[in-house]
Amino acid sequence: MSHNPLVLPKRGTCPRLNHVPRGDGRLSHDLDPGEKGPRDACGVFGVWAPGEEVAKLSYYGLYALQHRGQESAGIAVSDGSKILVFKDMGLVSQVFDETSLSSLQGHLAVGHNRYSTTGASTWENAQPTFRATGHGSIALGHNGNLVNTAALAELVAELPTDHGRRQRAAVTNDTDLVTALLAGQRDATTGEPLTVEQAAPIVLPQVKGAFSFVFMDEHTLYAARDPQGIRPLVLGRLERGWVVASEQAALDIVGASVIREVEPGELIAIDENGLRSSRFADAKPAGCVFEYVYLARPDAEIAGRNVYVSRVEMGRRLAAEAPVDADLVIATPESGTPAAIGYAEASGIPYGSGLVKNSYVGRTFIQPSQTIRQLGIRLKLNPLKEVIRGKRLVVVDDSIVRGNTQRALVRMLREAGAAEVHVRISSPPIKWPCYYGIDFATRAELIANGLSVEEIGTSLGADSLAYISIDAMTEATTIAGPNLCRACFDGQYPVELPDPQVLGKDVLEQDEARPTLPLLTGPGAADALRRP
Repeated sequence: MSHNPLVLPKRGTCPRLNHVPRGDGRLSHDLDPGEKGPRDACGVFGVWAPGEEVAKLSYYGLYALQHRGQESAGIAVSDGSKILVFKDMGLVSQVFDETSLSSLQGHLAVGHNRYSTTGASTWENAQPTFRATGHGSIALGHNGNLVNTAALAELVAELPTDHGRRQRAAVTNDTDLVTALLAGQRDATTGEPLTVEQAAPIVLPQVKGAFSFVFMDEHTLYAARDPQGIRPLVLGRLERGWVVASEQAALDIVGASVIREVEPGELIAIDENGLRSSRFADAKPAGCVFEYVYLARPDAEIAGRNVYVSRVEMGRRLAAEAPVDADLVIATPESGTPAAIGYAEASGIPYGSGLVKNSYVGRTFIQPSQTIRQLGIRLKLNPLKEVIRGKRLVVVDDSIVRGNTQRALVRMLREAGAAEVHVRISSPPIKWPCYYGIDFATRAELIANGLSVEEIGTSLGADSLAYISIDAMTEATTIAGPNLCRACFDGQYPVELPDPQVLGKDVLEQDEARPTLPLLTGPGAADALRRP
């Protein structure tokens, strides 16, 4: 077995790149280059399938999960004797080609799309992470956000030394800490290194926050989900193997049938002996409601509820709670579309296309110079003047963070001749940061913290503004309120948070004892506790 990290970047380079703004051509919050909307933190994919081209299966699985992270992508493959990791900055289609995929030969693989919330957007922080173990090696991909990063760093610092050197986290993200802990466990009596499967039940109960882990050693594929099940993770069956992924679409694209979700607090192991399931913690369901509102693909199914159906129902309930006399319902493309359809169905107001989107403006478009900054969302949207001129419009969107996008949109619609613009939002006002994998703005920048709904509407330049109630949003998911995390709306966090002093972005300063490990939270998360 190889104990040496074998990690290859694309084109043989290890570039250190600056932060790359997210944008997948799908989300309304990316319409304005200056607007920072909610961002989720990664998609994971794993496959165990002897005889199949597992690297290509992973590639297509990650392609289906591209919306969950677009800063970097990586695939780790094992041939039974060694693990090879190939990763780089960029979209899946930019990182991999036929040559790179052909070099990744094996029978099991782990893939990852990243949006960075812990650590800079650099090649070193791309995933899967890799560590040597006492029995081989481990590669791990993580979707979520941990709240006890500082405590995990201390545990890593206490790991036994190897060859006179203390094991240290080589990169600045919390995922590498978990990888190091899984790789470095030893038997309490004999001091012998534990296998990954022996280490997992010891390490996972110590990890706090949101995590859907997909990881592997040379022979076995593993999947684990936090006790709250905050981020989704689904299990599927191939004719000659198994697949785990963040969303069902990744299973569909590789021809896998859905078996079930990985349960909260469950650890799954898959190898030549079949599938083994065990529990490392009791389930305390608190799935993220924002997956239904915005994050997941419309074709995803989470906890038995289809996301598209939930979004349409949110629109229907929004129409009942916030009716308005209008001539046309339009959506902010494309994340607001299902709710706009529901609003139109319930209100009886016709649904139409009032905005044309440029599908070719994605994450890599050149930022406008100062002299043409007013382009704003016109880079991606243009109004259909013949449709909206003289009309009283209902504009439906999924959420408001800062309000910059909606403000520019309202102005554009008025300039195009709209008689009235009524904004309707299919989620409640966002007032709290997320500690579990969504990178919201600081509390001070969340427009709903400082202004009333009426004041926000005035700020946007709308004739009226209304949000769905938290109860109606919850009912639209058909999931019981206590089984959902709604912390960004109500401030009730399902996983206990540590002292605010260890919730800052740069809480772990570089010194001789430990590496710099910024905590995985949206900036301003500690501020939420200081100013409740």
